[in-house]
Amino acid sequence: MTVLTLNRWNLSIGEGQPLVVIAGLNVLEDLELARDAARRLKALTTELGLPYVFKASFDKANRSSIRSYRGPGLEKGLEILRAIKSEFDVPICTDLHEIDQAEPVAEVADLVQIPAFLCRQTDLVVAAARATQKAGGLLHVKKGQFLAPWDCRNILDKIKEAVEQDMTVLCERGVSFGYNNLVVDMLGIQEMKQLGAPVTIDATHAVQLPGANPKSNGASTGGRRAGVPILAKAAVAAGADGVFLEFHHDPEKALCDGPSCLPLADAGPLLATLKAVHAAVRQ
Repeated sequence: MTVLTLNRWNLSIGEGQPLVVIAGLNVLEDLELARDAARRLKALTTELGLPYVFKASFDKANRSSIRSYRGPGLEKGLEILRAIKSEFDVPICTDLHEIDQAEPVAEVADLVQIPAFLCRQTDLVVAAARATQKAGGLLHVKKGQFLAPWDCRNILDKIKEAVEQDMTVLCERGVSFGYNNLVVDMLGIQEMKQLGAPVTIDATHAVQLPGANPKSNGASTGGRRAGVPILAKAAVAAGADGVFLEFHHDPEKALCDGPSCLPLADAGPLLATLKAVHAAVRQ
């Protein structure tokens, strides 16, 4: 099983490594909110001895409505992420959506993320892989809601052909199950790991109800927040090497995907439980 390392941060993910925590905000709202989330999550993960990567998006390009909040954009967003990285001495994870974003994003992000809906966009994946390799980072590729776990082999092969090295972490985030619903097949985590890549669980987006938020009459995505800890614990028990979690100080006031994110106050107990589950299943 491949173990991948961010050498600058002495952070490794894969078989035999500590559980990696990729956590933060769904989308950047302002610098102070990002600072507080990074401060609290780094303190918690340091106390627990868990490797930590701060995550936040500068743009949420895939929105249900044209009126939905998307974020501060590339320039301002990377400025905020650069400030968080410097102030709190943490690696950064953020996603990109366009080919010309690859190099500027890879200069800031240590873990460059390919969104699920874009995981088969060859030009984007190749551009992100080459820019990330050049910058010394890793790729975090979310499995599309339309893909079987074993179909991720094509994603890994594509990246390997482009950069001639293993640099990809795969992320499980559920699969479409009828209309407005997602499910997670926990057996898929081992199927993906058998492809030779470390695997994470995006427990936040896996509880989404796409296009089914009753508060907006379907103009935004709903979610089942209470399911996030359930999926996270189950996935770690099934062998996930890392967890991807999004928090907010007040989820009901979050500008994006509030129904799926957890209150920041819940982070400590959940991460402690996930560490214990990870240790138990690897004895």
